[in-house]
Amino acid sequence: MADHLVFYTNPMSRGRIVRWMLEEVGQPYETVVLDYGTTMKGADYLAMNPMGKVPAIRHDDAIVTETAAICAYLADAFPATGLAPPPGKSRASYYRWMFFAAGPVEAASTNGAMGFVVPPERKAMAGYGSLTEVVDTLERAVSASNYVAGDQFTAADVYVGSQIGWGMQFGWLEKRPAFEAYWSRIAGRPAAARARELDDALIAAQKKD
Repeated sequence: MADHLVFYTNPMSRGRIVRWMLEEVGQPYETVVLDYGTTMKGADYLAMNPMGKVPAIRHDDAIVTETAAICAYLADAFPATGLAPPPGKSRASYYRWMFFAAGPVEAASTNGAMGFVVPPERKAMAGYGSLTEVVDTLERAVSASNYVAGDQFTAADVYVGSQIGWGMQFGWLEKRPAFEAYWSRIAGRPAAARARELDDALIAAQKKD
């Protein structure tokens, strides 16, 4: 592959997670900013992602959507970055917690933000059980070691960490010491700072238009 990367995003979306991941990867990439309700729902983009949402990436002729999948794909596509652990215990934790965040954490936090409460007698049908169980499990995940897959920062930390950072910022996740300590370990990474600067600049430019 020639490693031509195109990043489809909006700075006020989960594309901010992928921006961070791309900055960690360190490969050149082109950014295409899409607008909600217009270009994001246009025929050209819908042909690539029928869901009409961002983020998405095109890596040469490969298209990847869904934020966790993009993070995992980029880690595998550029193994020299060390953002995906080798097979074994660390790789198991990497998959486990990245997709725990993409599944139970996403579902429980979205339902909680919208005020949906699962009746106790139907908890088993929800898959994630309850928001309390999800948060307690997430706390254990970030308390076991420096990073979710062990002592090495990985793509799973980009995804899990973003969920925790946003959760504390927007109030669905209580600011437990374990979450604050974990977030402080990763939020100051140079790639994270560059990603925030790029997306915040796009937001500022949009406000001027």
